[in-house]
Amino acid sequence: MDKRLLTERILEKAKSLGFDLAGVAKAESLEPEGKRLVEWLERGHQGEMTWLTRDPAKRGDPRLLFPGTKSVVSLAVNYYTPAQHSEDPETGKISRYAWGDDYHEIIKDKLWSLLNWVEETIPDAKGKVCVDTAPIMDKAWAVRAGLGWLGKHTNVITREFGSWVFLAEMLLNVELEYNDTPVEDHCGSCTACLDACPTKAITEPYLVDSNLCISYATIELRSAELPDQFTGNLDGWLYGCDICQDVCPWNRFQIPTGETRFEPRPHNLSPNNEEILSLTHEEYVERFRKSAVKRTKLSGLQRNARALVDSKEEYSDTEK
Repeated sequence: MDKRLLTERILEKAKSLGFDLAGVAKAESLEPEGKRLVEWLERGHQGEMTWLTRDPAKRGDPRLLFPGTKSVVSLAVNYYTPAQHSEDPETGKISRYAWGDDYHEIIKDKLWSLLNWVEETIPDAKGKVCVDTAPIMDKAWAVRAGLGWLGKHTNVITREFGSWVFLAEMLLNVELEYNDTPVEDHCGSCTACLDACPTKAITEPYLVDSNLCISYATIELRSAELPDQFTGNLDGWLYGCDICQDVCPWNRFQIPTGETRFEPRPHNLSPNNEEILSLTHEEYVERFRKSAVKRTKLSGLQRNARALVDSKEEYSDTEK
């Protein structure tokens, strides 16, 4: 089977398994993306996410992550659902990506199904699946494979679904036909994401300092209290933050996902902050079972809820 036909079959199979976008790039050292990652890390923009500093060589070259890799199949799944966040100050906002079931498990199932099909269909084919936790530069490969372009908020923007997509990869020891037409950067002169960020975490186009990012602070940061730069600037966010995506003009063309497991759980849409503060560990485990929200742990979630309650009380006092 020639490379073109083989590539078409793999991409068609990916679509049949629920991937909304798929493309292929040649496995090679990522430059200049790898160099930019090293510079970002050297400037300390990763904050306390020390795991990003591990395996820098593997992050820059998938052939080191999976020896024998010749092709990177980049995949995307649309997760947008049309529900809206509440503006009730008694409640907190959870990032849209975490409204439903944990995307890691959903996408991993799809990836394994795709890889199993490839290995059964192509003699001697071997591969590795990657979704978020593997040391690989998901966004760089999505751009190289032609799925979209890197927006100024550093999320990949697709023409079809905006930036409301999860990314994943399948590394294969098989030569395929590679994308040679990068998607043009359509951000133009727009600075909506930079202007809207309440903590100015997007310090310049295409650069985010995690130390200033609400999403980082409410999910990854393990401190007992949120740093001062977030006091009064949370804008109601209990877990994560979607502001830079909400204001992106390309996200006006969003399409509801076809994956029902991404539909919001009722208690994830408008969780009451006082209720979050009263959760026991057992209640927390049950409520967020198979949810990405468990990433922040109960202590982190209650720290965030307390910050929202305190900021509301401080605002009320100033109004008196």
